[in-house]
Parts: sequence; structure tokens; C-alpha cells
Amino acid sequence: MGTWDTGPFDNDTAADFANALDDAEPDAREALIRGVLIRTIDATGHLAEAEEAVAAAALIAAQCPGGDPVDTPYGPETPMPALPTDLRTLADEALARIADDEAGPASNWVDPKDWKQWRTMLTRLRAVLAPPPTPFALFDVQP
Repeated sequence: MGTWDTGPFDNDTAADFANALDDAEPDAREALIRGVLIRTIDATGHLAEAEEAVAAAALIAAQCPGGDPVDTPYGPETPMPALPTDLRTLADEALARIADDEAGPASNWVDPKDWKQWRTMLTRLRAVLAPPPTPFALFDVQP
């Protein structure tokens, strides 16, 4: 992987994923995003699509309250369709797998400062993607 910086699209593989999304028909983009997330969650051993999964998670987070827009020349040029909310959970699960993989993308940053910035970006994405807690009553109050 060619790593240029610590953003979700700041590597060769993620930029290629953005190009694939641009080349895909609008109704096929969700399937590309969903597929890379599921394969990352289900992977055993090396997470071969970790960089793409981080990029996919950033696209999903951009559509969430508090999410940052994907504003980079390496991201998709065409607007993403509205993505289903169930992708938030898949993206969060994929990022959890990636964050726990010490031999994965984080190992590409030799400088500890860059590694910390990359981990901070993952943490920020996960905070935006995490589904809000479901409110529940601790007890029933009868009038």
C-alpha cells in the first residue's frame, strides 16, 4: 500500500476504491460499500480490504449526524446515494476489526505521530457511526 497521509482516502488502495465507486452505476455503489465491510468483518487472518473498509466507513459517517464530509481529491468525485442506516453498524464492526489488527494498516506508518493520527481518525469515525443507545424505562410508572 502506498500511504500518503492518515486520512481515510490517503492511500493508493482507498483512492482506487473511490475510483471504483465513481465507475459504478449509482445503484451499485451501496453493494460495493456493503461488500467490503462484510468481507472485512468476516475475514480471518490478514484484513486484505482494510483500507477500502476505512474509506467506506468514512463515506457512511459523512451521512451521519456529526459526520465530516469527504472532502479530498482522492475520494469519490460523484455524490454518494443516501446509504441505508444499517451500514453504520457494519462500518463500526469493520473499524473495530481494523483497530484491533496490529499487523494491519497502522503498521504502515513508521512515525508514531502518524500512527496516532490514524488511530484518532478511526476513533472519530467510530464515534459518529456508533448507533445511539436505545432508550428504555427502568421501571413502569402507573398514573
